[in-house]
Amino acid sequence: MNELLALIFNLNTLAAALRMATPLALAAMGGAFSERAGIINLGLEGLILTGAFAGVLGSYYSSLPWLGVLLAMIAGGGFAALFALFTIRFKADQVVAGVGLNMLALGLTTWLMQVLWGSRGSSPNVNGLPEITIPLLGRLPFVKVFFIEQSPLVLIMLVVIIAGWYLLFKTPLGLRIRMTGDHPTAADTVGINVRAIQYFCVIFSGVLAGLGGAYLSLGHLNWFSVNMSAGRGYMALAANIFGQWNPLGGFAASLLFSFTDAVQMRLQGLNLSIANELIQMLPYLLTIVVLAGAVLRSRPPEALGKQNQGGDE
Repeated sequence: MNELLALIFNLNTLAAALRMATPLALAAMGGAFSERAGIINLGLEGLILTGAFAGVLGSYYSSLPWLGVLLAMIAGGGFAALFALFTIRFKADQVVAGVGLNMLALGLTTWLMQVLWGSRGSSPNVNGLPEITIPLLGRLPFVKVFFIEQSPLVLIMLVVIIAGWYLLFKTPLGLRIRMTGDHPTAADTVGINVRAIQYFCVIFSGVLAGLGGAYLSLGHLNWFSVNMSAGRGYMALAANIFGQWNPLGGFAASLLFSFTDAVQMRLQGLNLSIANELIQMLPYLLTIVVLAGAVLRSRPPEALGKQNQGGDE
């Protein structure tokens, strides 16, 4: 038993969890910004998927993976802008609009893949992002496993999460965002442009989710496959709620989910007398349990999901 635990719970598993947490943490932070501004973004799944497809598309036609990453962020922001238009300008139901966005992204990426590459399963291989090693951190004991031959998007994610937390809780713009989500009428009364804040946060959430999608198709793999997001957007939504609409909390929750995912992958390779289907369920079962507990104890922004939030168009 001790050997089994040592094989599963080690630094290599933690390093794998960090890599797998990247798209979740980026999308969860996007959800935090959107929902801190009062807009429920259930479309994170579709935004990740769109970013993954756009990343491969950009790399396929240019052979430049970083151009693919840029295109993924633009595509994610563009789809999020469409979502913002319907929910903010036309006051559509935010949950329905988010589900519609997910369906649109799935259908559109599947159709485009068949049109462009004649495939219903996966795209051709493209140039992915090269792995890098941080010179100093790559030599330190216990820490080096996290910074040796790592995707640059993992390191970018760590910087973005810290910067996002600072922006949201330590800057005047962050105060305006939080006030918009809690008291939009009061925010409008003191001169804050509520609609502009909401548009910014929703579009920014799309950019972050698109970046997370680019990690899947260019940082983790070098191709796109149908439904590549595989529920990560919903897991990111759960991580955001469990993290109390805080980028750092969302990152910690994403690490928890991805650690469970990394553990189930290792368990599958051990040929245990447990059905693989049950082992594969672990991350999703944890998501359901955590989300149920988080909903009971969480305190969301006061105006989250409400349609008529201060300020006129």
